Amino acid sequence: MDIRIGDKVIGEVIDFSHEGNGILKVDNLTIFVNGGLIGDRVVAKVDKIKKNFAIGSVIDILEPSKDRIKLDFEVKEAKGGIPLIQYRYSKQLEWKKDKVKKDLFKIGGLTHVVVKDTIGMEYPYRYRNHVQIPVGEKDGKTVIGFYELNTNDIVDMDTSILQPEIGDKIINIIRTWMDKYQIKPYDKKTKKGILRHIGIRTNRDNEAMVILVTGSDKLPYVKELIEELTREKVISIYQNINKANSSRTYGRAYKKLYGVDKLLDNIGDYKFYLSPNSFFQVNRVQTEALYSKAMEYLDLKMDDIVYDLYCGIGTISLFVAPHVKKVYGVEIVNEAIEDAKYNAELNNIDNVEFMVGKAEILLPKLVKVGIESNKVVLDPPRKGCEREVLETLAKMLPERIVYVSCNPSTMARDVKYLVENGYKVVEVQPVDMFPHSAHVECVVLIEKE
Repeated sequence: MDIRIGDKVIGEVIDFSHEGNGILKVDNLTIFVNGGLIGDRVVAKVDKIKKNFAIGSVIDILEPSKDRIKLDFEVKEAKGGIPLIQYRYSKQLEWKKDKVKKDLFKIGGLTHVVVKDTIGMEYPYRYRNHVQIPVGEKDGKTVIGFYELNTNDIVDMDTSILQPEIGDKIINIIRTWMDKYQIKPYDKKTKKGILRHIGIRTNRDNEAMVILVTGSDKLPYVKELIEELTREKVISIYQNINKANSSRTYGRAYKKLYGVDKLLDNIGDYKFYLSPNSFFQVNRVQTEALYSKAMEYLDLKMDDIVYDLYCGIGTISLFVAPHVKKVYGVEIVNEAIEDAKYNAELNNIDNVEFMVGKAEILLPKLVKVGIESNKVVLDPPRKGCEREVLETLAKMLPERIVYVSCNPSTMARDVKYLVENGYKVVEVQPVDMFPHSAHVECVVLIEKE
């Protein structure tokens, strides 16, 4: 059968892609479909055909999966960030464990690694402490909401199960303000309009920082907006100016409009001050579970010297520091290192040295001047570690490496290199940092052979 754009095909969803699309196999063609869950028998329309795969959308479910559930609440937002929302939560956790195992086998060539059951959440909703919500226009009306999967279409919403309730109130205040004062959404094509995105950070006490992303310097009627927002627990408001014609949410320029400079938040017993552009794990509850497991795997002793590579604002470094002799944190983003130093002072920790620079350049230099460590934490971005970092570790041969990963595929690639160069994988612990999405975080214990 020669499948073409616009064709309707029938098949059973057999897996999820890393974005959360359902996967169909029809006549040896892989089709990624928005809206399908594993076990669904569906009719799907083919929207795009690429060289080795096609992209489509489910238009009818002939037989629902036995693991498709009915929700006891209405989802009023795009399912782009929560494509698995109707897939039984216990099955989501099983699938994530299985994904880690598959990647370790297919990419890493590792067959007998112990992968533990995924650590899930008791209440897997409203867990995000930082959301970035696009603002646009549809049929002459302002729309505020997330993008639908595989598209640039904003689905209008007045509530989101991803964010705390104060976030819902903030969206609706901004929408009312835009309507009242005729504040137009920014249009990247015409470069007209004002508001591009709304950033909302919330802390453990449900206090909020609001970041208004504009396409130009002007922001009319801002005093009126501040007055309305501060009726809620909004304690900081920034304008972020982003004139770039790119998909990046935030531009470089921030202008404080109201309140405190930084938002104070906690992970466990540690306090962290967050700037509007700070990197901070978005799920406070699961971050604590993740870091607890990392600490357990490190098996810390008071004479240990630890490298924390890709340390961000120093969260893991500060958890580790009280239990060891010294921690060296390395991070490429200068603002993150400034935040890390500030957070060390805030928590009265003085045995951490934070350094700004590329891990692949700084690590070999540190080793060359004799600053060696016996334990290493790796927490790289989605692209994984640079080869130079892995090569330096293979020469250093620290007794224990703990790899914190947000991408099992690149983790499996990196772990393969370490296994080929004197290491063994002892255990992997997946953690469900992003419920109802296809993303899985994990912690890997790697020891010297």
